[in-house]
Amino acid sequence: MRPLNILSLQSWVCYGHVGNAAAMFPLQRLGAEVWAVNTVQLSNHPGYGGCTGDVFSGAQIAALIEGIGARGVLADCDAVLSGYLGSVETGSAVAAAVDRVKAANPSALYCCDPVIGDDGPGVYVRPGIDELFRDQLLPRADIATPNRFELGHITGLPTATLAQTKAAVAALQAIGPRLVLVTSLATEDTPADCIDLLAGQDGAFWRLRTQRLPMSPNGAGDLLSALFLFHISAGLTPPQALERAGNALYGVLRATHAAGQRELAIVLSQEEFIAPSNNTAAHNC
Repeated sequence: MRPLNILSLQSWVCYGHVGNAAAMFPLQRLGAEVWAVNTVQLSNHPGYGGCTGDVFSGAQIAALIEGIGARGVLADCDAVLSGYLGSVETGSAVAAAVDRVKAANPSALYCCDPVIGDDGPGVYVRPGIDELFRDQLLPRADIATPNRFELGHITGLPTATLAQTKAAVAALQAIGPRLVLVTSLATEDTPADCIDLLAGQDGAFWRLRTQRLPMSPNGAGDLLSALFLFHISAGLTPPQALERAGNALYGVLRATHAAGQRELAIVLSQEEFIAPSNNTAAHNC
């Protein structure tokens, strides 16, 4: 049986682990072939206070997809993953890439990580990108992986309680994606020392709760989205994929904290992707 082929359109950093630099190696470690297309290339995450690099144009992204398509392999693409865009034009090229893959392989899954912002900084992408996610990419998506802030921003709904979050997930599903994973959540019944992940599909919801670690590394959502997409593409059910991806992420975060690193300890803790050391179960909620 051939490995899964995943087209991943995300940012790239030379130093550290966000975007494709957080997703590519873990997916490969799980046995997937990753066709990585970088939407930006930066020296490091901008959260350091400065970086160098470039945002790639929509035309550059389109040319790369054209080159891949010329190899006659798009029908073998099992899934598309998109994350940080860099510009509205890049986002339009990603939408065209999704259309091209789905035309070649209608069963291919598209997972959209709508990277828009987060609690604290708020919206940190260029103007128009949030609307592009809502109007072009999320309607094409089979899976969406927003964080709590992004879910509320896209839907315009509150997410303070579990009931409100479920309503916001349903509103997002009405836009397009049938399966939604909220990648960071704290509601009225989440203990202060814990963090929740919430997946929803067809009116059912599953929650995975892990210990909150005293750290806020960049790239955790990028890694989680990649792992979740892989396990769904490999045939796991949403709660099974939530368990495998969420427990693996927690293992990586725990190793990162123990090592005193700012960047995710993806190489150090690579066995977590194969056999997570944490075995927390996902529960209906």
